[in-house]
Amino acid sequence: MRFGNRRAVRGWLRKAVTVVAAGTLVTSAGAAVAAAQPVHAPIHQTPSGGTQDLWVPSSMGKIKVQVQWAARGGSSALYLLDGLRAPDDHSQWTTDTDALRQFAGDNVTLVFPVGGHSSFYTDWYRPSSTNRQSVTYKWETFLTKELPDFLARYGVSRTNNAIVGASMGGNAALVLAGKHRNQFKFAGSFSGYVHPTFPMWNEGMRAAMWDEGRFNVTDMWGPASDPAWIRNDATEQAESLRGLPMYVTSGNGVPGPLDLPFGLVNTFNAMGLEAMTMAAAQIFRGRVAALGIPVRIDIGNGTHNWPYWQQALTTAHPMILDALKVR
Repeated sequence: MRFGNRRAVRGWLRKAVTVVAAGTLVTSAGAAVAAAQPVHAPIHQTPSGGTQDLWVPSSMGKIKVQVQWAARGGSSALYLLDGLRAPDDHSQWTTDTDALRQFAGDNVTLVFPVGGHSSFYTDWYRPSSTNRQSVTYKWETFLTKELPDFLARYGVSRTNNAIVGASMGGNAALVLAGKHRNQFKFAGSFSGYVHPTFPMWNEGMRAAMWDEGRFNVTDMWGPASDPAWIRNDATEQAESLRGLPMYVTSGNGVPGPLDLPFGLVNTFNAMGLEAMTMAAAQIFRGRVAALGIPVRIDIGNGTHNWPYWQQALTTAHPMILDALKVR
């Protein structure tokens, strides 16, 4: 084993894999950001404040993107990625956290891509063969080319952006930032599965993706031996993150008052899922330490649930503003 002491976590991690079959938590849905029509002529100055729904052309068809414009028309942006059960009508960041309020006075545009459940925000090899999916997921292409090109028409920078993700979106945020350093100046993973090549992890992902939409993980990155797994593993690709400000956080699976509204079954599932993300965060911490790459990594009490990711965003907030130079 190359990164840290894996033997200590392997036994209970394999037990926790079975919990993944239940998928990530179903969180409460709420009203999406108010709809508005996108402008088609180029805009040289970003709109100042307010929210808007945009429909962005892509190889997957038109993708809904919710935005909260920078308070004073600045060009920087923060992309926020959802978890495995990403709804198809709104971003859960807008309904299950106070992200909109947190950044309402800041000169940074919030960008909430909508949809992509079970996608891991990556470019798939082909459509899922087990659920009659009609298009091939191409989320990396969307997030790093099609969407920034579209937002540039509103004055949003292609090069001064941050990206954070929860759960499924956590590993994706780090991987995308590592691959596209010209686009992202900060990356954050909140309870992310940041080491998908860990032994048996692919089978845990297979179970979770089957439970959430009957998706086939093999159609995403091929068998576990395929190089795509390494390319999309934040721990394996840690060197690509050198010099990038980052915040990686995970709970330890111990529930607290924030879990009370979700009931015993959901909390139990959330405990197992978070134990797995903690193991990944520990291995990632060992890897970046061995490489001499400074990263803030926080592991504390908590489970796999949105109130904890809201807290993580609160902690990351000043780091994001500093990285984007929008203080």
